Amino acid sequence: MPVRVTLDAMIVKKGIKARDLAAEVGLSETQLSLFRSGKVKGIRFSTLARLCAALGCRPGDLLDYAYDAADLTVPKDESL
Repeated sequence: MPVRVTLDAMIVKKGIKARDLAAEVGLSETQLSLFRSGKVKGIRFSTLARLCAALGCRPGDLLDYAYDAADLTVPKDESL
């Protein structure tokens, strides 16, 4: 998938421990770890907002996208 989670870079940049960030935004360390590794299929906007507030950043600082023409093809079983 061309959407990549870049949360680790922001954690390093801010000099915060992942454990402390998880506690501040109300996530378990496991949930935060799964997001950091890109192993989740989605994230709630409210969770993304809490992460941004805690890190003083914008959503684009936590996610990156590499263009893939295949992304313009919508699978039959996928919806919003």
